[in-house]
Amino acid sequence: MGTVAAHVAAAQPGREAARQALDTAAVEVVVEVATKVEQTPWGTRFAGSARTSAGEAPVTVQWRGDDPPIGLDLGARVVITGEAEASGPGEAAVATVFADEVSVTESPAHVFGVASSLRRGFVADVSSSLPGAGGDLLPGLSVGETSAVTPELDAAMKASSLSHLTAVSGSNCALVVGLAFAASAACGAGRRTRVVIALAVLGLFVLLVTPEASVIRAATMSAIAMLALLLGRRGSGVAVLSLAVVVLLAMDPWLAASYGFLLSASATGALLLLTPPLARGFERWMPRVVALAIAVPLAAQLVCGPIIALFASEVALYGVVANIVAGPAAPAATVLGLIACLAQPLPLLASGTAALAWLPSAWVARTAETFAGLPSARLGWWEGALGGVTLALVGVIVTVAIAGLPASRVGERSRSRWVRLAVMAQRLSAGAVALILGVGTGTAALGGIAAPLTAPREWSIALCDVGQGDAIVIRSGAQVALIDTGPDAAALRRCLSRLGVDSIDVAFITHFDMDHAAGLPALEGRVATIVHGPAEREADLAPARAAADDVRAGHAGMHGRVGEASWRILWPAGETRAFPPGNDTSLVLEIGGGAVPRTLLLGDLGADAQRILVDGGTVAGTFDVVKVSHHGSRDQFPALYERIRPRVALIGVGENDYGHPHPDALAVLARSGAVVARSDTDGLVLVSDTERLAVWRDEPPP
Repeated sequence: MGTVAAHVAAAQPGREAARQALDTAAVEVVVEVATKVEQTPWGTRFAGSARTSAGEAPVTVQWRGDDPPIGLDLGARVVITGEAEASGPGEAAVATVFADEVSVTESPAHVFGVASSLRRGFVADVSSSLPGAGGDLLPGLSVGETSAVTPELDAAMKASSLSHLTAVSGSNCALVVGLAFAASAACGAGRRTRVVIALAVLGLFVLLVTPEASVIRAATMSAIAMLALLLGRRGSGVAVLSLAVVVLLAMDPWLAASYGFLLSASATGALLLLTPPLARGFERWMPRVVALAIAVPLAAQLVCGPIIALFASEVALYGVVANIVAGPAAPAATVLGLIACLAQPLPLLASGTAALAWLPSAWVARTAETFAGLPSARLGWWEGALGGVTLALVGVIVTVAIAGLPASRVGERSRSRWVRLAVMAQRLSAGAVALILGVGTGTAALGGIAAPLTAPREWSIALCDVGQGDAIVIRSGAQVALIDTGPDAAALRRCLSRLGVDSIDVAFITHFDMDHAAGLPALEGRVATIVHGPAEREADLAPARAAADDVRAGHAGMHGRVGEASWRILWPAGETRAFPPGNDTSLVLEIGGGAVPRTLLLGDLGADAQRILVDGGTVAGTFDVVKVSHHGSRDQFPALYERIRPRVALIGVGENDYGHPHPDALAVLARSGAVVARSDTDGLVLVSDTERLAVWRDEPPP
């Protein structure tokens, strides 16, 4: 700890100077790429070392462009222009650079260039000829190259808790080191030579798969094990892991804040410490081979689950079973895929080996897709510290129920008391597990197959409870429209599942603020057409294009039908320059007809834009339902609501620091005579118009 603290203290002045130098709205900086270049829904992302007036400093780069330039890879030198934002003191990068332009001045050279060519060639020339998801996944399984993995397959891998298979781990490094050690031994090399060759091959492998946190941890453990062998000593797995963690944190203290490093180290510790007692516990009911097959993924899930809950509000419900099914195929795909990648200079050997690797790769992909498609594959959970603590408590209960308490090292007089305590704890834990399983099964059923039974069937408008954001579903006959996605894809998925909505005919993204568009991944594979408001940058459209093949810009005058209802966009005009992209250029829609009451959806329009709607006569007549603008902010034009005289006012709002909905906005709605329904207090809100206009609330007011 002292070494780590000293490193942080020594580095902090230089980091702070670099942070201040980079915290500017306009920046041009030279960056040497030090990580994998990844494609995200928001563009291209990588990290590296930037040259600043205060010296070299680590930065993260987020590029808004569509396709990365040729040569952008680990080891490249690039010039970036854009804007920079200083990071918090606990983050590894001193700043995030939001790049407008990325220019490669030096492509990866020497061994970096060879590794880059092998990775890119494996994707472009070898795996691309293989069919389906098996070909897309193979580079990820073998060398950690996930650029070919589609958003749908990536979501399935995460939902089934199989995404760790595309992150190079200790098993990959151990395999490479073992093969190198065995090959050099077969050639008659001595122990020292074998260790040196194995370490050299390990270093080249790290460059091939790129030095991510999990790779660095695994490689360090392998290197320590090799050095121990060279010295004629054998160390336990726990000792090797502990030394590796200490060494890495001393070299880079900011790894302690890396979720990838935490998950990698924790999973390894779980396999070393938790798997044996769990396997012994399972042996009471099943053969040892089966017990071990279950204990390995269960140990990893019990330990990693609380860490994942810190940043994700979901639990992969079928993760253990999916890992049992996919586990045996992963090593074969890894070994054969790695051979195919390295054999690219011999095309016949590369293509033949890749064809053999395709079968286990396809098995893993199909397993992920199958389990991700099961009801409640992603079980909702609390996010943050509460979610982590509660899931850790569940893990302790499950472990005690299966393995019991560890043997006590006490005298004979106290041993019987300890045995009674251990038996009682195990029984209580077993009861708690039964209760958790019962509650979990019921929750999964209510959130999956039985979800539509928990809400009235006759509805035409649904205001989803997605937190501080908008997500409104409109149904007419057999067709469905969605207006905005809210900030949380998991919350939107739960709402759609509860409503029994499997497919969406048209989705409207009024504008690209996170509280209206961040849930777009929930629409992947279920939406036909997306109509969007003005985008500030081309990269904003990437999540929409990943979700639907038909993505088009919306403008005033565009119209269409959803079932028996007609919709029309009222705002903004196609080439308006009165307002920049954002709240005041939100799509404004009216929709109605059939069983859908006449509805006006105002996006996040402010008072000035609302005034233009009124003064220009764009909004005509009265409306049955209005989606209140900007979550009920104070920035409203009262005359608009007085003109449309809504009977029902819907407010999409969650916990927030903005004071939404503002008392002034609520007063405007009260004067217009509207019944107000808001998702923060009412939960899911349904509106129907059969014999009369009716509002149903998930959590009725007292």
